[in-house]
Amino acid sequence: MLVAKGYRWVDRDQQFLMPPDMREWLSDSDPVWLVIEAVAGLDTSRLHAKRRTGGVGRAGYDPDMLLTLLIWAWAQGQRSSRKIEWLCSRDVTFRVICAGDVPDHVTIARFRGELADVVEELFTQVLVLCARLGMGRLGVVAMDSVKIASNASLSANRTEEGLRAAAGEQAVADAARAAARAAAAEHAATDAAEDEQFGPDERGGGMSTELVEPSARAARIAAALAELEAENAARAEAREGAGARRREREQARQVARDAMVADYQRRRDERGPRVGLPPAEIRVQVLTRNWEQARAAQQAKIERWLAAGGRGRRPAPVDEEYAVKRVRRALDRAVAAQAVTAQAEAVTRAGAARKAAERAGNDKDAQRNITDPESRPMPLRGGGWLQGFNCQAVTCGDGLIIATGVANNPSDCPAFAEMMGKAATAADLITAHHPVDTHENPSIATLLNDYTAAVTAPAGPDTTGETSPAPIGMLLADAGYLSTDNLTAAGPARLIAIGKRRDLATAARTRPTTGPPPTDAPVIEQMDHRLRTPEGAALYKQRSHIAETPFGHAKHNLGFRRFTSRGTSRAAAEFSFHALVHNLFKAIGTRHLTLAPC
Repeated sequence: MLVAKGYRWVDRDQQFLMPPDMREWLSDSDPVWLVIEAVAGLDTSRLHAKRRTGGVGRAGYDPDMLLTLLIWAWAQGQRSSRKIEWLCSRDVTFRVICAGDVPDHVTIARFRGELADVVEELFTQVLVLCARLGMGRLGVVAMDSVKIASNASLSANRTEEGLRAAAGEQAVADAARAAARAAAAEHAATDAAEDEQFGPDERGGGMSTELVEPSARAARIAAALAELEAENAARAEAREGAGARRREREQARQVARDAMVADYQRRRDERGPRVGLPPAEIRVQVLTRNWEQARAAQQAKIERWLAAGGRGRRPAPVDEEYAVKRVRRALDRAVAAQAVTAQAEAVTRAGAARKAAERAGNDKDAQRNITDPESRPMPLRGGGWLQGFNCQAVTCGDGLIIATGVANNPSDCPAFAEMMGKAATAADLITAHHPVDTHENPSIATLLNDYTAAVTAPAGPDTTGETSPAPIGMLLADAGYLSTDNLTAAGPARLIAIGKRRDLATAARTRPTTGPPPTDAPVIEQMDHRLRTPEGAALYKQRSHIAETPFGHAKHNLGFRRFTSRGTSRAAAEFSFHALVHNLFKAIGTRHLTLAPC
């Protein structure tokens, strides 16, 4: 029996010989080999066309190697060019990718910029690769959005007044730089004259133009200011138009009210007192006059009784007579109703004035970011704000991202039609490259069949705009995408929530429905009916884990919470690159992508 009498020997002076073959540094099952092989199978001719070869100087780095390096680094949560350069010297997988020839961080950063124009094409190629491997279950797909910070600070936002102040400060700074350049030129001229007079100066003279060249900050400020001025002008014009339309509506209501009152008074004068309440606008005046006439009639009756010597039945006092009391009660009710109406109108006017003040304040406080003018402040679900972009993604049932989009509008609704079109195009592409024996998940197929049988009207299609058949069986989206236009747009079958998930579950449990929705009902009511059917509720439950899982993986596992570049187009390219990496490693993680046999 072996008995351990101490610890393992630690000898850091022991000399080893690394395996001469780099492929022996890692096992054959390491996923880095799959990434290298997958990139080797992509068409990267556009990347190679951007590189210059055959010129003077040292040979450049292979674009395929740099692309593999960026994909592997992104999958490890590394986006810093300097960090990637450091890992190429420290991490075995990075060393294998670059074959021991470490690219510097400037090369990596420049290649990242060149990659932006080609990312969409590479994303499509990886999507086709996944489709050929049997991935891309299109029975149920889900659309959702995530807010990702831009490469800019929230505190760098400026109002129009702030932008003008920043432009003034930048103008002063530019003038100082111009003065520095003029002084440098004067010094250079003086040095040249002295060199000619006294001999060459070994240290040289003048100031490097790179040190005094102004940055692009002034251009960004000018662009942001121009955009903000145009937006403020458009808002002011829209505000004036809305005010004019509001005044026209009020005038039309007043004209109609005056005409109604005049007609009532004319008919009353022609035909005498009418049965029923008069219009509310003159109800108090009419009832006041009726009350006065009733009192006068009763007083005249009393006076006639007195003039007759008190013979006959004594009349009731004026205010105790039945007709007078009846008219008085109606008048009191009319006065009270008028007071309530006046109070409600006052509250409505106060609310309208408050909203108008808020709109004016928002217009006044409209801002642009001087670092990234295309980014916008985005409200966060848990409270607070984030300077960034609203990123859209459509994900299929097996976790493959099939369409992406980036915009600076915090609302999801305007992006629905475009994203649905991208998803339909991607679905056609996936279907065209699917293996013949590819089948949908049986449980999802059963849900879709049950739903179709339950809610399809025998008379034909309803007004939702759904087209059938389509590669996408069902598109799911939350309430942020709900609108009549999105429900009626042509495209695949869809379930768009009309409220929060817990409210939908409660409604399906407490107010369930069956059968197709009424075809004459508004489209939102039709969607409410579908979501409350057992089949619709079961299908919509699939949305959360399909749509939100990729975002959780991106933020929490990969640390993708901020873009490294600026501008909407660069952010869109970076988000597409993330989807490319996500799909490639989804294929590796699910063992759809394996090494080819030797």
